[in-house]
Amino acid sequence: MTKKDPIEACTKRKYTVTRADLPLSCPMKDMRVWDAHPKVYLPIEEAGTVTCPYCDAEYTLKDE
Repeated sequence: MTKKDPIEACTKRKYTVTRADLPLSCPMKDMRVWDAHPKVYLPIEEAGTVTCPYCDAEYTLKDE
């Protein structure tokens, strides 16, 4: 069995996430972190959108 390589972190400017992705962090858990900024947890639950203070990526919470 081969393990899927993590995707490159912080390359897109807009991400759509679901409740399955919570708690939300940037970079996200399926992204490699060695070439990214420090991991920061983002409070998206109340407003439905949040911007990362490091890379300015915008996250939008999608209703399932």
